[in-house]
Amino acid sequence: MSDLIYIVTEEDELQCTPVYTHIRRHFNLSSRLRGKIKREKLVLLNGKPVESYIVPMAGDEIKIKMPEEVSYFPPEDVPFDVLLEDDDILAINKPAGYVVHPTYGFEDATIANGISKYMYDNGRPFKIRFINRLDMDTSGVLLVAKNAYTQNDYTVQQKLGEVRKEYVAVVFGKVAEDEGIIDAPIGKPDPEKPFRGVVPDGKPSQTEYKVLERFEGNEYCEDGYSLVRLRLLTGRTHQIRVHMKHIGHTLVGDEFYGGQCDELIKRQALHAAYLSFKHPHSKELLKLEAPLPEDMEMLLNKLGESS
Repeated sequence: MSDLIYIVTEEDELQCTPVYTHIRRHFNLSSRLRGKIKREKLVLLNGKPVESYIVPMAGDEIKIKMPEEVSYFPPEDVPFDVLLEDDDILAINKPAGYVVHPTYGFEDATIANGISKYMYDNGRPFKIRFINRLDMDTSGVLLVAKNAYTQNDYTVQQKLGEVRKEYVAVVFGKVAEDEGIIDAPIGKPDPEKPFRGVVPDGKPSQTEYKVLERFEGNEYCEDGYSLVRLRLLTGRTHQIRVHMKHIGHTLVGDEFYGGQCDELIKRQALHAAYLSFKHPHSKELLKLEAPLPEDMEMLLNKLGESS
């Protein structure tokens, strides 16, 4: 990744600000990463290692070199399209049907295994840090930080509400209102089961929705269908799936929440279509978009034919 650099100002010099204070003040570094940088002597003042208590002069350059790290997931051939890549970020269009990283029951053939093969094939090894997570059967924009600084910077942006996440879904029934906000707390109705639901003591959860198109009913659902675009205002597990079911519009194909319909699509019709945030170094607003996958395009074509 690019080195982190700060040029000391005259005001800094007048305030007798030591190097370590500059590091805390001017870079989005976690306390854990700051400790690692200090232990490994990765802070340079005008190109030379420096102790954190030293007070620099105006015009001095404070440089932080990021620790070199790498992941060790076994490389495997897992398909995905790259949307953006630089020294700090890898953004891909995740296909449905793959879990993000190895877990119980899914020890191999994960997106992490595929990224491991990709980075070794290209001679650019890095530690894989997934910034956002997508369910196994959700497709779309998946973001990987190549270093701890990028991961922490994104986390800060998310807490400040500067990250925008938008999804596209097909649901059962014609959603009555053209747009609105679902404001309902999400939690576990049964602590022993993985299902989420709207519960009084759940975590505050908000989803903004807008209807893009409505379709007539067919033999699978007489009440019709709706194509909706959804924006996450909070980030709870299964939030979109739970909220849409809560208002009476379960996602088509969502077996977990009662919407299975193999005749139309063999997974929940949910796609992470858009993600925007500021680049950790340039502060440029990045807008990542993933085109609708083939199975959802086919679903829309089927619904259009019956309307």
